[in-house]
Amino acid sequence: MDILSPETQSATETLAAFDVHPVYGFLPPNDPPRRLPEAFAAWESLAGELDKQLIAGTAKRAIRALPQLDPSTLEAPGDVARAMLLLSYFGHAYVWGERQPADRLPANLAVPWHSVATRLGRPPVLSYASHALNNWRRLDPSGRVELGNIARLENFLGGADEDWFVLVHVDIEGRAGPAMEAIIEAQNAVLRDDTTAVEIHLATVSDVLTQMLATLSRMPEQCDPYIYYNRVRPFIFGWMDNPALPEGVWYEGVSAYTTGQKFRGETGAQSSIVPSIHGLLAINYTSDPLRNHVLGMREYMPPKHRAFIGHVEQGPSVRDFVQRNEGSAALVEVYNECVRGVYNFQAKHLEYAGRYIHAQAQRNNGNPVDVGTGGTPFMHYLKKHADDLNGYLL
Repeated sequence: MDILSPETQSATETLAAFDVHPVYGFLPPNDPPRRLPEAFAAWESLAGELDKQLIAGTAKRAIRALPQLDPSTLEAPGDVARAMLLLSYFGHAYVWGERQPADRLPANLAVPWHSVATRLGRPPVLSYASHALNNWRRLDPSGRVELGNIARLENFLGGADEDWFVLVHVDIEGRAGPAMEAIIEAQNAVLRDDTTAVEIHLATVSDVLTQMLATLSRMPEQCDPYIYYNRVRPFIFGWMDNPALPEGVWYEGVSAYTTGQKFRGETGAQSSIVPSIHGLLAINYTSDPLRNHVLGMREYMPPKHRAFIGHVEQGPSVRDFVQRNEGSAALVEVYNECVRGVYNFQAKHLEYAGRYIHAQAQRNNGNPVDVGTGGTPFMHYLKKHADDLNGYLL
């Protein structure tokens, strides 16, 4: 990807090159479309009643009855993203919709799903980009993207808990834009040796982290741990390191796959916000045995978003700049505020992992209490990452 040097490109232009918005961050700047063109009416019809089909136990039959449509005719980026959203929901409903998970997807689902996923540069599995980034609308189109003014487009079983779980993430994403812009501005300021500007932009990142934590702290308002674990979580698992699918899932009719495929499920670890802030602060967890799991999550992000993270990581080192200017107490303190902000956010995430997952009673091996939906031993992963952050304070 050709990106102009900081001397010739504004932060807004840099963000635009990576499909990042200075206000909405990694969310699309316009509300995702609510329907595909008429040629895909069969998909939309099933999406509208997927919850009813799951409750009735007829979802697999309804999915097998779908016509095999060709998504290559879709042109608008929002339509392609919606096709990925619908097919991902159909795929996970097919695999996890009955007591015994399915390890084979029919060709009428697998082939178009693989086609759309390839076009988007992501695996054919439900990922955070579909579950959250492209799965919302504003109730008041002129209002903010925030809790109280956003609704889900698609659900599995539906209900307040499932809605709220994802909408909390959408609200967090909708607050990240100014921090992403500040990251680029701070790195540009390092090149200019502008201590005051670096301090100002780090303060913006710290403020956004405070807002993110405030939103995350609202999770218990309408998402109950028991309902989340038993009604929401089972559908977002993938087929990697899941004991219920030891051989993964077969995608019938997809010539590129000759064996069962093992893909990670949807997880907040596939959000690009925190990895981007890590890149700014030079938090790399190089000694972490789970580092490969963290890096592996980037394969499930939109390609330009993961490229943005790499761009930040390879950019001018803000941490080194702060260390060279340790005589500026205010600069050091605002850098440490950012580190503490990341710590507080990840510590809250760890708290919820304990309450919403680890403390629940496991009923089947497809919904383990010690393995995350992304296929990681999440309690160890989250705790170690939170604890390690103390070592980054200056």
